[in-house]
Amino acid sequence: MSVELIGIMLLGLGYLALLFGCGTAVERGWVPARVTRHPMVYTLALGVYASAWAIYGSVEFAANAGFGYLAYYLGAAGTFLLAPVLLVPIQRITRTYQLASLADLFAFRFRSRWAGTLVTLISLMAVLPLLGIQVQTLSDAIHWLTGSPYSSSAALLFCGLIAVFAVVFGARHSHSRQDPLISILAFESLIKLLAMLCLGAAALWLVFDGPQGLQRWLEGPGLSAQQATPQLEAAQWRTLLLLFFASAFMMPHLFHITFAENLSRHTLLQASWALPLFLLLMALPVPLIWWAAQSVNSEIPVAAYAVYMMSEHWWVKALAFIAGLAAASGTMIMISLALSGMVLNHIVLVARPPEARSDLYGWLLWLRRALVVGVIVSGWLFYEGVGRHHDLANLGLASFVGMAQCLPGMLALLYWPGANRKGMVVGLIAGVAVWLWGLWLPLIFSLPTPSLPFTHLSPSDAPPWYTVTLLSLATNIVLLIVISLFTRISEGERSAAEACSVDAVIRSKRLPLEAATAADFSIHLAQAIGDEAAQREVSRALSALKLTPQERRPYALRRLRDRIQANLSGLMGPSVARDIVDRYLPYRHDDAPVTDDIHFVESRLEAYRSRLTGLARELDGLRRHHRQTLAYLPVGLCVFGDDKELLMWNQALSQLSGISGESVIGSRCDSLPAPWPDLLGNVLLASHTPLYKQAVTLHGKDYFLTLHKAELSGHDSRGGSVILVEDHTEMKWLEDELVHAARLASIGQLAAGVAHEIGNPITGISSLAQNLRYDTQDPALLETADQIQQLTQRVTKIVNSLVGFAHGGRHAGPPPDSPVALTTISEDALHLIHLARSGEDVTLTNACPEGIVVRGDAQRLTQVMVNLLSNARDACMPDGRVIITAGREAGSAWWRVSDNGQGIDPRVRDHLFEPFTTTKPAGEGTGLGLSLAYQIINEHQGRIEVASPPPQEPRGTAITLWLPLYQQDDQQPHAQDSDC
Repeated sequence: MSVELIGIMLLGLGYLALLFGCGTAVERGWVPARVTRHPMVYTLALGVYASAWAIYGSVEFAANAGFGYLAYYLGAAGTFLLAPVLLVPIQRITRTYQLASLADLFAFRFRSRWAGTLVTLISLMAVLPLLGIQVQTLSDAIHWLTGSPYSSSAALLFCGLIAVFAVVFGARHSHSRQDPLISILAFESLIKLLAMLCLGAAALWLVFDGPQGLQRWLEGPGLSAQQATPQLEAAQWRTLLLLFFASAFMMPHLFHITFAENLSRHTLLQASWALPLFLLLMALPVPLIWWAAQSVNSEIPVAAYAVYMMSEHWWVKALAFIAGLAAASGTMIMISLALSGMVLNHIVLVARPPEARSDLYGWLLWLRRALVVGVIVSGWLFYEGVGRHHDLANLGLASFVGMAQCLPGMLALLYWPGANRKGMVVGLIAGVAVWLWGLWLPLIFSLPTPSLPFTHLSPSDAPPWYTVTLLSLATNIVLLIVISLFTRISEGERSAAEACSVDAVIRSKRLPLEAATAADFSIHLAQAIGDEAAQREVSRALSALKLTPQERRPYALRRLRDRIQANLSGLMGPSVARDIVDRYLPYRHDDAPVTDDIHFVESRLEAYRSRLTGLARELDGLRRHHRQTLAYLPVGLCVFGDDKELLMWNQALSQLSGISGESVIGSRCDSLPAPWPDLLGNVLLASHTPLYKQAVTLHGKDYFLTLHKAELSGHDSRGGSVILVEDHTEMKWLEDELVHAARLASIGQLAAGVAHEIGNPITGISSLAQNLRYDTQDPALLETADQIQQLTQRVTKIVNSLVGFAHGGRHAGPPPDSPVALTTISEDALHLIHLARSGEDVTLTNACPEGIVVRGDAQRLTQVMVNLLSNARDACMPDGRVIITAGREAGSAWWRVSDNGQGIDPRVRDHLFEPFTTTKPAGEGTGLGLSLAYQIINEHQGRIEVASPPPQEPRGTAITLWLPLYQQDDQQPHAQDSDC
């Protein structure tokens, strides 16, 4: 082994070690995330497009086609300049459905696993010549620098190290962006760019001594060399631009780096101008290198390696070698990673679907690592068997023409929803057959270009790649269009076409699932991918959608199913993922009509509304206006589909019910929180609406709701029902108040009549009782006459109070201010209660202390105490007890009636002192006693407190009256009438 070979190997190994250190630093977080995730890093990573062809092949192409070499750079620049209409739609599809490769995309759009397999096989055959170029340039560069016969073995060593590098930093299952790999590719692109610029500067200043020297050479010795350089025809120029345009985003490694990484739309749009600038800088040194080599050596045996002949300086050759190694290693890493994923998902897993393994992720990881190594080894084998016998231009063009066969299918995928799998597959197979016959087979067997049909239509001196490109693409396109027009498209393809179409949104169907809850998904999926993988994928999808395992809403379960399918698609390809999900998470096909998932469509429109333009934007604005009108309507509104799935729940209804729309949208009517299933279910089943003043309890309060229903029908309608919910609680209260006022008016009229009719007999009875005092001296009769006189006075005051209540609730006259002893009034009230011969089994006790005197009206306070004692006695069970107590506190007197009865019903506690409020059976109470008591105490400038049950008591009621104490110096400006 020569010293030169050892030096070159050490140089290459040192460069790869530097790459390894860069990747390790990023992986361990030594480089800040704001650097590794900067948009410029991603743009530089896209520079992997500049493979060894950009370092060596472009120089060879410049020697054979002059400035035709620029097609390689201009085609890719055109691709990224069209990013808004070409790359962004593809990025949207791949990110939404987790599609990591071109084969994934074709399998998803055309709903066929065989479409993905076919694209994978074509990609594999098309990329092999490109892989061979990377290995060939490594081997040839080592040979040019060292002259060693072991250059091929050295290239194999570098291939092995690159394979290890790809396995360590790329072959991993990660659902996020691979920052170490992206940073490594960006670093390599930077190395390539700086090396090419330095080589261009060396050619200009070391060889030509500046721009003037270059100009003199071009006008002198170099003029004949330039005139002898062949030039491309215009048609060939356009064909080359098309080939490189397609390869810039359809080559497996470029598709992967452009779409499979977790990028933002803004970053991709920024790359649409930054990458063309990068490619322009890469292209500038190419003619300088070729001219410099021509000026130094009139005869250059291999034009691709002219860079090694333009100068004898060792650092120039080392710089060229590093540039070539950087270009080749980055391309080989990305090709191996992209192709390994495609082969795994569309060949290995299709032939052998995954089983319920305990370590599914580890099994897939090791399979992919093996495929990474296999792809790189196949590139070296292709070079050994085929590549070393052909120049770089032939190998590269064979690769680009083969990959361009997928271009018609890609354009149909994006812009023609009517294309179907039959047309795509037949057209693709026909185009690939022409390519294999015209370019690929001559490479393998070193045969002359075979004859092809219609070749007489092209110029006789046209190169083979030109004829094959036109014929293969024309055949592909014609068959794709004709067969798609005359064959039917399946429902699955139509649905996927809407998802892939640039201006369309996929319309998901509102179907129920067999799984009842989100937790059931893990059980079903475990049958296919094992318990651990099933739990991990379901948990990941739930976390992304912010759902819980207890989720039962059909809409949420459909979203969860779609997300799991998308995640599995990124793991094992869309075909296998779709088969697993369709088999183990199936829809339940009932007899109910299938309709579009309106809420899903609207959520997608909201997500993409910023990208709508023209009439579509205006229509979307009108849709949003109508949607907001319903959402902010001050009346509760909800919409149900024909299958009773909730489609809308506006803000007014959210405020009324206390249930947010986000938590119930997509639920079935019968799974809503109570009392809404019964309430809304009744109106949905009702043949006639509205349903007036339906009584419900919400937030612990009683409400009265009126419900209206309108059924959606018609040719353009998707069916369903709209329900308006009006809160008529206040209206019901006002109606009750009106009824109450009418009852009060009736009471007033009755009271006036009673006062008139009863007043005269009571006056007569009072007169007779007074006369009885003078007609007898019998003490018993005199006591009876006094009692009759007191009772007639009480009757008169009660009638006067009733009349005053009916006239507005105020007692006529000034506030009472006579001294009243609470003990005396309590005894009088107990005496009057005992006159009624009911409730004799209840013990009534007066425990009021002597000396507590309040300011008031004794007769009216007695009336209050009689009412309270009567209610307390009625509330007690047999052997119950009622106690009257009193006391002083803070300048006032408290007077309390306590019982150990059943207590007050909580439903009437807040309305206890309202007129006609009673808990007694009909006919046993008027509901006016406590209302009159409240008025009397209020007139005495006091208050009433109710405790049911009293503190530290298990049951019973305590009603406390607070009254002002009587002071000895109180003025009595008005004497109280003692007569009726």
